[in-house]
Amino acid sequence: MAQGMKRLGMPVAALFAAAVIGLISMSWFLNRDALRQAVEAQIRAVTGLDLIVSGTIDVSVFPGSYVSFHNVGLKGGGTTDPALQVDVLTANLRLLPLLLRRFEIADVMMLRPHIRVVREAGGESNWTPFVERIARTMKPGAENQVSFSEIRIQDGVLKYEDAANNAKEQLSDIDLSLAWPSISRSFAAIGQFDFRGERVDGSISASDFVAMLSGDRSGLKARLVSAPLKLAFDGFVANRTSLMMEGIVSVDSLSLRNALRWMGQPVPGSGGFGRFTLKARANVVGASVALTNVNVELDGNAAEGVMTVANNGRQTLQATLAAGNLDFTPYISTFRLLASGARDWNRQLFDLTSLSATDLDMRLSAARVTVGGTRLGRTALGANLRNGALALSVGEAQMYGGIAKGSFGIARSDAVADVKAQLQFTDVDLQACANELFGITKLSGRGNLGLSLTASGSSPFGLASSLDGTATLNGHDGAIAGFNVEQLLKRLERRPLSGGGNLRSGSTPYDNLSVSVRFNDGIATVEDLRVDGPTTRLTLTGTASVPSREYDLKGVASLTPAAAGGDKGFELPFVVQGPWDDPLVFPDPESLIRRSPGAAPLLDAVKDRKTRDAVRSVIERFTGGPRQAAPEAADSAKQN
Repeated sequence: MAQGMKRLGMPVAALFAAAVIGLISMSWFLNRDALRQAVEAQIRAVTGLDLIVSGTIDVSVFPGSYVSFHNVGLKGGGTTDPALQVDVLTANLRLLPLLLRRFEIADVMMLRPHIRVVREAGGESNWTPFVERIARTMKPGAENQVSFSEIRIQDGVLKYEDAANNAKEQLSDIDLSLAWPSISRSFAAIGQFDFRGERVDGSISASDFVAMLSGDRSGLKARLVSAPLKLAFDGFVANRTSLMMEGIVSVDSLSLRNALRWMGQPVPGSGGFGRFTLKARANVVGASVALTNVNVELDGNAAEGVMTVANNGRQTLQATLAAGNLDFTPYISTFRLLASGARDWNRQLFDLTSLSATDLDMRLSAARVTVGGTRLGRTALGANLRNGALALSVGEAQMYGGIAKGSFGIARSDAVADVKAQLQFTDVDLQACANELFGITKLSGRGNLGLSLTASGSSPFGLASSLDGTATLNGHDGAIAGFNVEQLLKRLERRPLSGGGNLRSGSTPYDNLSVSVRFNDGIATVEDLRVDGPTTRLTLTGTASVPSREYDLKGVASLTPAAAGGDKGFELPFVVQGPWDDPLVFPDPESLIRRSPGAAPLLDAVKDRKTRDAVRSVIERFTGGPRQAAPEAADSAKQN
């Protein structure tokens, strides 16, 4: 066996030595001009581009068989500016055809290419003629068919200009490999590039490369992976009159906020828009994308439905989605009506720039909704955003134990927000409703609340200062916490000057509550406020300042005839003043003095000047004469 191997090895070694000697001798006698022209012709046939060589040309046959062109420009016959410029273009040659003195390119490597793609307003591109030529060249049956097994791009730069949308983008540090084992059928590309400061891994494959270049239907798979965003598509593509794509698309991002910023899109506020996933069946026609069988998840909120995204000069999103549980808390966390740790309205200016970025038309239904501390049951919402005006409509929401309906609108005017609200709450828990909407914690019961409000301002404080509109409330079977009117009235009826005691404890139950308030420039005027309870009645008038969140009210509390033993009920005027969350409630002192048998004559006497002088004379006689008053006191006495 050893002798057989030796006998077989000798001819092989001789053949190899003859091939090496032949290649070396060929490199001496090779017609380099013919080789260069053949390579240029093959590149022109495959790419449809003419080579314009400005630098040197290196030709090597052994040990490596290649031709390198320096400072190369590639352009079409009808264009003046090169669409592709390459520092070094190297064409590697196939060995066996070279031994037979045929020059065939195996693969091409482009070092530091500069690719320029310009899309005109009509949709045409400076690369359109080249793509059409490549498609004609590679069609089955075409004459002089030529193909490369691979084209490699190293350290490339691609500049894209869109005249229609006035957009410019750049891909840099491109390392890409384009391969098609059978060029008339399939195509694949894989590589990396830098885009807006992020490294992107990408791959694309077409089942019928020639059909795709010709605009016919072809299978397409594409995948992009970067730190902000992952995108995948598996389906079909065609481009006869406009781009058409159909297939399954999936999107995944750890932070949708970072992904949108990376893509140059504004994001409202600073809360939410974290983890995002989407999977759907996509149908792309031009600049419009229709998504069906949508499964989307954002910040833990999952929903299903249909969506449409369009970019015809302005971005538009339409969606109809259904969800189980939705939590809107992350999106309102940065919008605080009240200043942190204070009783004043927040004066931070609104950021309304996001209202002008996108048009939105959304229908959303959910079994349960959470907004901060508010819990909603079955809810149907509609949102429409167009030309900077946002309109929210509540078809029906199970809220505060009842039903809420209405609309809420925000229109942007420079940095000022014009707000309009029309809301109706039916059979709601008044304690939860008043606490959430107005910060009032003293009211309980059930009832109906209607709001019709408008405001304009650049901050929550500005809105509160300009508030106009009306509010009505009808409640039943509840209580007003903070004081017990029945106990207070009975005690003061017996002993008017005994003191009110602790007026800020207990509660006053009621059977019916009726409130009508009108707002004008942030001042709420109580037009009617009546509280009818089992043993007491209350009426209130006055004003409340919305900007300062303070009451200035006067009222009358009375015992009902049944509670007063059949006689006319005891009536007591009282005053409510102070902040909304902790007001002061105290009786009118003059009315108490008049109720006292001993103090009422003294009050009338003090009002009479002659009696007041007589009392003063008696006091001076007992004290040994008038006391010298301080200058300030004397002046004050003279004025009195």
